[in-house]
Amino acid sequence: MTEDTHTFGDGRLAASVRAHGAELCALRANGRDLLWAGGEPWRRQSPVLFPIVGRLVDDAAWVDGQAYRMTQHGFARDCTFRWLERDETGCRLELSDTEATRRVYPFAFSLVIDYRIEQGRLRVGYCVTNPDATRVLPASLGAHPAFAWPLSPDVPKDRHIIEFDQPEPEDVRRLKGGLLLPDSFPTPVRGRVLHLDESLFAADALILDRPASTGLTYRIPDGPGLRLTWEGFPQLGIWMKPGGDFLCIEPWHGMASPVGFKGDFSTRPGVFHLQPGQEWRASWQVGCI
Repeated sequence: MTEDTHTFGDGRLAASVRAHGAELCALRANGRDLLWAGGEPWRRQSPVLFPIVGRLVDDAAWVDGQAYRMTQHGFARDCTFRWLERDETGCRLELSDTEATRRVYPFAFSLVIDYRIEQGRLRVGYCVTNPDATRVLPASLGAHPAFAWPLSPDVPKDRHIIEFDQPEPEDVRRLKGGLLLPDSFPTPVRGRVLHLDESLFAADALILDRPASTGLTYRIPDGPGLRLTWEGFPQLGIWMKPGGDFLCIEPWHGMASPVGFKGDFSTRPGVFHLQPGQEWRASWQVGCI
């Protein structure tokens, strides 16, 4: 463990988290790396998406008639969080508003992230609080963990599947230039199963904006896999970057702005609104199967 990184586990599963971005940077079980190691073609591993998920039109957040420049996925992933707690089974970190954050997002906030390993599963919990006594806080938040793909080096990528807990017949959404297209598209999920292939992501992320499931299994048929569940996240993104040996399975509360969207930040798709003193909570969990 270094000053900037905390490593923890329970003997079955081990994880490491960096203060920079509060980013999960390692996840291991039985000597096997479950998380993408980072590097080309994507240097991140599990960024925290806050206070936006996706892109804004012209990278501009309009608040009360004024434009604030904010780039894709927000600023939390590039900020250094403060350690609140570190022990052998987990850690908690916090990011609060500063003069620098208010230049791009003119709101007071507290974002606390709790990482905890118990019984061979990692749980990641999020709590956003509005400390402002007079103003509503609009925000979005998303997880973006990049799991190893392939899960085993001797198995081709196209032999992997995602099996959802429920059938997923609804159309999916897609992006153009990082922005949400107005049309929906037939889902590639057949019943509960998505057969994975890099071609699925040639047009960026696959977005389930109304998933019936709150859990799935990412696995090799008759081989190793991961079980992922989530609470408090109404959307799900699935993504990889061509040439990368990873698959991002991303519970979201919020999405990219629609193409041509010019409304106030508070009216973006998927934004939650916190009254003074109110908090929002969500979580996801992952473990081996």
